[in-house]
Amino acid sequence: MKSFEGYIKKISAKTISFIFIMNCLMMSGCGTKTQTGPAPDTATNVSSSEDTVSQEDAAYQEDTSSQEGGIASPENSELSNNTEEQETENMDATGDNESASTDGPVFKMSEGITIPEISQKDLLIPDGSAFDFVYDLGVGFNLGNTFDAYLDPGPANEMDTETCWHHTYTTEQMIKDIHSYGFDTIRIPVSWHNHVDDEINISQKWLDRVNEVVDWAIDDGMYVIINIHHDNHQEAKGFYPDFAHRDQSVRYISRIWEQLSERFKDYDEHLIFESMNEPRLVGHTNEWWIDPENADCIDSIKCINELNQVFVDTVRGTGGNNTNRYLMCPGYDASPDGALNRDFVLPTDPAAPDVSYNDGHILVAVHAYIPYDFALEYPGISDFDASNADSTRDLDTFMNSLYTKLIKNNYPVVIGEFGCRDKNGNLQDRVDFSAYYVRNARARGMACFWWDNNAFKGDGELFGIYDRNNPDASNFDIINALMAYK
Repeated sequence: MKSFEGYIKKISAKTISFIFIMNCLMMSGCGTKTQTGPAPDTATNVSSSEDTVSQEDAAYQEDTSSQEGGIASPENSELSNNTEEQETENMDATGDNESASTDGPVFKMSEGITIPEISQKDLLIPDGSAFDFVYDLGVGFNLGNTFDAYLDPGPANEMDTETCWHHTYTTEQMIKDIHSYGFDTIRIPVSWHNHVDDEINISQKWLDRVNEVVDWAIDDGMYVIINIHHDNHQEAKGFYPDFAHRDQSVRYISRIWEQLSERFKDYDEHLIFESMNEPRLVGHTNEWWIDPENADCIDSIKCINELNQVFVDTVRGTGGNNTNRYLMCPGYDASPDGALNRDFVLPTDPAAPDVSYNDGHILVAVHAYIPYDFALEYPGISDFDASNADSTRDLDTFMNSLYTKLIKNNYPVVIGEFGCRDKNGNLQDRVDFSAYYVRNARARGMACFWWDNNAFKGDGELFGIYDRNNPDASNFDIINALMAYK
C-alpha cells in the first residue's frame, strides 16, 4: 500500500470487499497486498460471526465471490440468513467463546482504553499440515516502507532506498523488539527493480543486506516472508500482469526467484516465499477492483495464474529445501475478490502434484483493509465498535466468504496485510478493530499480519504501531489488542 497522493477510487464495501489507494512517490506505503483443478464440490452456508447475515449481505456475497469456476463454485457458496443456532451448526463452531488472554495485556493500557470482549466461537478447520502451519504463523508484522521502498529513477547509491521513505535503518534490535511484543512472523516486502542490471542480476550488496535482516529474524525464532513487491508498474520494467507483457513478466519473475531460491535453498520452513505483491493492472480503470466481465480483468487474472505457476516451478526447480518450502500466491490485487474470482486458480505443485492443498505447501495470499471506510479511506469514518453489527458487517462478510469458499474446501489462507490508520486519535476504535479482526481471523484458521509503515504523524496513512525511532513511544494499546486473541 502506498500514500493517498494520486487517484482515489471509492467503491462501496457492498459492491467490492477490498480496495487500496496507492501511488509510488511518498513515504506511507503498504505492500499494499492448486494444483490447477476443478472447483470444490461442496461448501456450507455460513452466517455472520455475532449477528445473522442480512439478505443484502448475502446477495452481495453471491455477486462478488461465488462465481463459476476457479476455486469457488456458485451453486455451493451462498451465505444464509441463519439464526444463532443454525450458525453453530453450519459453521461447525467448536468450543466456547474466546475471551481475551487471562494473563492480561502485556503492556500497560492507556487510561480509559480497554480491549473488548469478543464473542466468537472457533470454527471447524480442516485437518492438514498446511492449516497447522498457517495457524503457527500467528499474528505477524510487516516491515513496511523499508526494503520495499524505491525511487524512479533509482538513486545513485542503491543502498539509500532502504531509508528513502522513512529515514530509519533497520537494526537487529528492532527485529528482537518486534518478536518480543508477540509477533510470530515478520513479512519483509522487497522491491528489486532498483537493484538489478539489464540481465536482471540482483546486486550482491542489496541481496546481502536483505539476507542479513532475514537471518536476524530467523535466528530470533520468527517465521519470515520475502516477496517481489513494488516491481509491478511499467516504469520498473519488472512484471506487469497482462498477456501483452507476458514475456517480460515471465522473465522477471523467473530471474528474481531463481536467484532468491538459490540463495536461500538451505533455509528451513521458517522462510516463506510470496510470488508477487498485489499483482494488478497499474494505472487501469480497474486497478483496484475487478469487473468480472471486463476483458482486461479476465486477461490479467489468467496472466496472474500463469505467473504464479512460473514462480512455483522456478522455486521447486532449484532443489534443496525449496522442494517443500511453503509458497504464497495471490489473486488479482491480492484482494478477497481476487482469491474468490471464478477465473483464479492456484498453481500445480510439481513436487507434489497429487497432494491436496490442506496437506500441501501452497497458500492463498490475501490483503484486506476492511471495512474500507474505516480502515483505509480518508476521511471515511473513524468509528468502530466491536459490539455493533453495523461496524463489523463488512469484516464478517469477507471473512465468512473466505472461510466458506476456501478454508472449508481445503485451501489455507494467509492475510498478509491488514490494519487501520489513525484518524485524529481514534485509539479505542482502532483497539476494537484490532482485537475483533484477529479474533475472527484466528477463529477461521487464518494468520494475519499488521501493515506497519512506521508512520505516526502528518496527514498520510498512519499505520505505524512500533516506533522504530523511539520504541518506548510505540502504540502498545494496539499491540495488546492484536495479541489478546492470537
